[in-house]
Amino acid sequence: MLRKGVTNSVLSNSIINHSRVLSVRPYSNGKDISFGASARDKMLAGVNKIADAVQVTLGPKGRNVVIQKPYGPPQITKDGVTVAKHVDLEDNAEDIGAQLVKNVANRTNDAAGDGTTTATILTRAIFSEGCKRVAGGMNPMDLRRGINLAVDQVIENLKKITKKIETFDEVRQVATISANNDAAIGELLAKAFEEVGNNGTVTVKEGNTLVDDFEATHGMSFDNGYISPAFITDTKTKKAIFEDPLVLLSEKKISNGQAILPILEKVAQSRKSLVIIAENVDSDALATLILNRLRGGLKVAVVKAPMFGQQRKEFLQDMAVLLGGRVYREEFGEKLEDITLEDLGTAKSIEITSDNTTIVEGAGSEDSINTRVAEINEALANSTSEYDKEKLSDRKAKLVGGVAVVRIGGASEVEVSEKKDRVVDALNATKAALEEGIVPGGGSALLWASRHITVKGENFDQDQGIDIVKAACRIPIKTIANNAGVEGSVIVGEIEKAESHSIGYNAQTGKIVDLIKDGVIDPTKVVRMALLDAASVSSLMITTESLVVDSPKEDAPAAPMGGGMGGMGGMGGMGF
Repeated sequence: MLRKGVTNSVLSNSIINHSRVLSVRPYSNGKDISFGASARDKMLAGVNKIADAVQVTLGPKGRNVVIQKPYGPPQITKDGVTVAKHVDLEDNAEDIGAQLVKNVANRTNDAAGDGTTTATILTRAIFSEGCKRVAGGMNPMDLRRGINLAVDQVIENLKKITKKIETFDEVRQVATISANNDAAIGELLAKAFEEVGNNGTVTVKEGNTLVDDFEATHGMSFDNGYISPAFITDTKTKKAIFEDPLVLLSEKKISNGQAILPILEKVAQSRKSLVIIAENVDSDALATLILNRLRGGLKVAVVKAPMFGQQRKEFLQDMAVLLGGRVYREEFGEKLEDITLEDLGTAKSIEITSDNTTIVEGAGSEDSINTRVAEINEALANSTSEYDKEKLSDRKAKLVGGVAVVRIGGASEVEVSEKKDRVVDALNATKAALEEGIVPGGGSALLWASRHITVKGENFDQDQGIDIVKAACRIPIKTIANNAGVEGSVIVGEIEKAESHSIGYNAQTGKIVDLIKDGVIDPTKVVRMALLDAASVSSLMITTESLVVDSPKEDAPAAPMGGGMGGMGGMGGMGF
């Protein structure tokens, strides 16, 4: 038994040790504050570092960047935004500049899916020239106004030379250029878009083979399959395949076997098969269907409707429009026993696996489908959630187009990852081109548009802001030429002599040619968003007058050791 004095000694030591630890003052780093030219120069140093890392990837002869990853093998990529995302500088002041450029690249990537390298070097060009002029005594706010005036006119000039995509070759050319002049990728993506149409969905996944391929599905496809293997019609492929089936759509779960018998009898009399797509089918209803399938010979299958809540209801309404039927809704007082064959939809064929259902050529009218698509487009325009936009776009694609999955092959994980980055860029660029059209590529569209700036500022400083944009629009061509091993300034000088907007530098062949005829083209949306995002952020950076960052971290002093273990001496009282 512990002695009272020993217990107090232990407690006393514990309290003393605890108070000693709490008495250590938390270590504080404080803040570093810079002003004026010093603040801007520190930010510019960070901007230069990230821009130098990214710009080497620009153009068909641009190089790759190797990125260390916290796990797995290093990543080799030629994608500007991927490089930018991995840049974190040790100096906090420089890192602010790098993070702002990273923000530009991310915004351009989110809006257009490509053009991130161009946006990065444009940001550096505008900011660096702006810093020089502010250091020379010009007003940064007027410089920013001049930059915005010039950018607005450049975008208007880009619209004037935009050409809508009309042919398969133009789709292929856009995809090829964005994939670093990889003709095989361009051909693959062009075929995918040709299969599913302009409104179809094309996605990119990593494959398990050495070669690239794609699989296209016409009609509507979703991820849920049959709820019981008893519905399989082809035992070899484990699929339930129906030709010209009737389709019953239900928002609610179906459990009553007696309620479903009347529609089963009507379907059997029509000598057709039946597919039920509902929230769920269970209990007596499921047993009745399986019994009729196995003993009665009725071709029937049950599929759970995908998604949840309101999204599932909207999806079932889409299905009703596509199939030419209507959705059974118990909440409206409808009874399952009263459903007629006219309420059911139909399709040319339906193929169901354990985890996927594909509906081909639904019987819905074109007018009703177009009306439904218009409703989805309106919802897309009003939505502010990226998740909702993605789901709405997916619903639209299932109604009016098809779905193609491009699978990327390669001999190693590193090769597949590098190629996938380029394919995703090419896919996004192709979507942007289909949306807004194309302009001559290789940076020549920006140069031509900047040469035709006629707007004047209200004062000398605003005119200087306009000149900053004119100079920045020369940078993409110079960088592409420099990466190809030639003097960029000479190439720019040669192109500026041309009168046609389509004349530019083809870095792949090393010649100044008609870029439209040679297939060197860029999506208008990509070029527009790159300039818009770069000018928006860099012009604000020019107006910086003070910079507040965390002071460099130092190792905190070690906490003092606690009191000794003297209190343990009382353990002697624990005799055995």
